[in-house]
Amino acid sequence: LNSNRLEVVEERVVNISRVVNVVKGGRKFSFSTIVVIGDKKGRVAYGHGKAKEVPDSIKKAIKDAKRNLINVPIINGTIPHISQEKFISSNILLKPAKKGRGIIASGAVRAVVELAGYTDIVTKSIGSSNKTNAVKATLKALSQLKTKEEIASLKSS
Repeated sequence: LNSNRLEVVEERVVNISRVVNVVKGGRKFSFSTIVVIGDKKGRVAYGHGKAKEVPDSIKKAIKDAKRNLINVPIINGTIPHISQEKFISSNILLKPAKKGRGIIASGAVRAVVELAGYTDIVTKSIGSSNKTNAVKATLKALSQLKTKEEIASLKSS
């Protein structure tokens, strides 16, 4: 994976939050940003950036995301099998869908599955709806996916 040579990367800002650090002289404000990037061909990642200004935190998040790209299997626009993963208190369930069903997902999960390149998928967010944890749980669930060929090669060895 050469993260510097990524063709047609699309990026989506999932969450921008203002963070306050109380110091002796008053309050210091900074911005924490979560960004999801992908090429819609099976490569997706998220990044976290924090800076005094919003544009700087977005740039940092994109740079972080480019270092964490993962490949995910896409079979006829959907996932090969059901996958459920938990990250802290966010629980994400991913189900394959028939052609034409579309993407059924909430905001943070939708950003990840769209940028990964899925066109038909059903998702369910159980537990906490924290955007950061939902993105991390979704990527964890996608990274657990295996194609039929990968499962067959694991069984044969």
